[in-house]
Amino acid sequence: MTDLRLATISTGAISHNIKTLRTLVAPAQVMAVVKANGYGHGATASARAALTGGASWLGVADLTEAFALRAAGIDAPLLAWLHQPGAAFSEAVRAKIDLGVNSSGQLAEVAAASGVACVHLKVDTGLHRNGAPISDWPQFFEDAMAHELAGRIRVRGIWSHLANAGAENDAKQIKAFTAAVAMAEAVGLRPELRHLAASEGAIKHPSARFNLVRVGISSYGLAPADDVDVQALGLIPAMTLSAPVIAVRRASAGDGVSYGFDFRCTTDTNLALVPLGYGDGVPRHASNRGPVTINGVRGQVAGRVAMDQIVVDMGDAPVAVGDRAVLFGDSSADPIVPSADDWAAACETINYEIVTRIGQRVVRRYTP
Repeated sequence: MTDLRLATISTGAISHNIKTLRTLVAPAQVMAVVKANGYGHGATASARAALTGGASWLGVADLTEAFALRAAGIDAPLLAWLHQPGAAFSEAVRAKIDLGVNSSGQLAEVAAASGVACVHLKVDTGLHRNGAPISDWPQFFEDAMAHELAGRIRVRGIWSHLANAGAENDAKQIKAFTAAVAMAEAVGLRPELRHLAASEGAIKHPSARFNLVRVGISSYGLAPADDVDVQALGLIPAMTLSAPVIAVRRASAGDGVSYGFDFRCTTDTNLALVPLGYGDGVPRHASNRGPVTINGVRGQVAGRVAMDQIVVDMGDAPVAVGDRAVLFGDSSADPIVPSADDWAAACETINYEIVTRIGQRVVRRYTP
């Protein structure tokens, strides 16, 4: 390995994960969400791997992401759902990109685009984020029906998003979404796709699957919640983040390490310098906490995470320049290797953030 900073990504793991999730949620279809550069894994490669695994749809947040997939030659069914006023809706229609629509105003703007837009009507079932609030549903659906009858749009889907705030709240949202579907159908709409559940809901709540689920983090083999055992489900983490050791020194008890000397060695120890820092997406909150494996031995970040580098306290374990330091990977295959969840725990965040924030200086290398 010659790359200074390397994320090794198994496209085979992504394909396997999609196939596994498809089996779990059948007969519902699967939309693989590849927004935010495929949660850090690379959008194009992740999309292709997901389609190989049997995903029926791809999902992204915005049109910039959608256009990039189309430019890469991916022509699979594709939904984008976050739009600012004046977004390139006509171009999206030409590119056969389905549009998530969250209000009557946005619906009118999409309907004014050239061509017939395929839309998924977003309703708010309690998350209070994106989507038409319940008070707007009657008008929202009537407007959608009018635009469809006029030949300006095609309502392909209706959808919402769970808050994942516990079984009771999830059940309320499932009930609300069912009511929204019934209200839409009462005015004459016949959306072929009904989707509410993302990874957590799809795994936990069969009643939330309807006929399409959106799987994001689970596509990459990571748990969407602390109480979801991805290993038991058969999911495989797809990303391993590593870098070579570029310097080693023996420090004495009492020596300070990195900015501010927040860390002082308690004993004589081997310190390994690894060229990954917060400029590469390694959280600064991992200072004095983040786990790192070198030569099959678990060490820990010593001192503050810098922009370009970390120092790893390896104790008396032998370490040499050129050895590979692994920050996280598939701990189910090798328990010594830290997981993205281990890093999330160290940083008091979630595994989504750990993988998604990996920066562009890190080379993505894809393996089957």
